[in-house]
Amino acid sequence: MHLRHQNIPIEILRTVVEISATGSLSKAAANLGLSQPAVSSQIKRIEMIVGGSIFCRSANGSIPTALGKLVIVNARKVLVANEQILALGGALSGPPVVRVGLSSLLVRKFMARQTAHEMRDLQIVSDNSPAIAKLLLDGKIDIACIFENTHSNDVSAAVVETFEEPLIWARSIDFVLSPGLPIPIITWPGDDWTATALTKHCISYRVAFNGEDVDAKLSAVEAGLGVMTLPEQLLPRSLACANEYYLPKLPPVKFLLCIRPDFLSERTAQLRDSILNIFLISGPRAGIT
Repeated sequence: MHLRHQNIPIEILRTVVEISATGSLSKAAANLGLSQPAVSSQIKRIEMIVGGSIFCRSANGSIPTALGKLVIVNARKVLVANEQILALGGALSGPPVVRVGLSSLLVRKFMARQTAHEMRDLQIVSDNSPAIAKLLLDGKIDIACIFENTHSNDVSAAVVETFEEPLIWARSIDFVLSPGLPIPIITWPGDDWTATALTKHCISYRVAFNGEDVDAKLSAVEAGLGVMTLPEQLLPRSLACANEYYLPKLPPVKFLLCIRPDFLSERTAQLRDSILNIFLISGPRAGIT
């Protein structure tokens, strides 16, 4: 007699979601504190239950199959429901945690406009916008405030608000470019603002500094190493807006405020309004030192 499976262990669902997030069985195993054979065994077990392959191997790692995508979507819902049920019984102490993802450029202003009490239930993750978008898709964060990027279409279903902001060139107060030399730029991995604008206008440039850390990039600009692009409202008082003739006019940049469709609540509505108040209603340089 064929026995129908009555349930899937939540540990297996957690493994499936982690593989989707990392794109790798070995990375998922390390993050979960499991051996790779144990992870492989879990995947084989759930594939037997659902009747097909969940992941396929590719040059880019473990990629979900069509069936796998359906499994992952529902696995995330089960994990969220599990956390909510645990919270009902007090298994999770304190208020429910809301995971907020912010583009690294936005963190300084966000933190300056929030009190410790207002952030008591937040877990903040900071990274570049494409990385934050992926975390949102993988169910690793609940709310995201990022800039439009090449992966924005992937999170279109979660976008609840958009607004544009002027993009400017920033330089140190006493920065001077020697005639005939390439423009030195301060950039970061995945930067599609700075070099793109210069290349479009056939302007020669060189990378003077490249790094993820926002404070390090701002320090490089303050030291006079080069110029960088910034949303206007994020320009620090220590820097000047560069209007030099040799710098091309920049298109506006679009902010995207995203909330996971299955995470809409009174608290997320409060955070939505708070974030909009910080980045949309407040004027340029507000809260930036």
